[in-house]
Amino acid sequence: MKEKKEKRFVCIHSESKFSGASEIWVDKETGVNYFYHSAGYGGGLTPLLNRDGTPVITTVLPEE
Repeated sequence: MKEKKEKRFVCIHSESKFSGASEIWVDKETGVNYFYHSAGYGGGLTPLLNRDGTPVITTVLPEE
């Protein structure tokens, strides 16, 4: 029997409009936040940055 692998990324925010969808994902191992936007057949992913250029870090507690 295969072990169920825990997911590394979790979506913490999602919104969609007629032109596409925007989401914020957090890497549960590093806490780094990523912004993902898709529209039509394209999409892009980039880390979210603070004013000083450092990545936005969020602590994600384990799900029970």
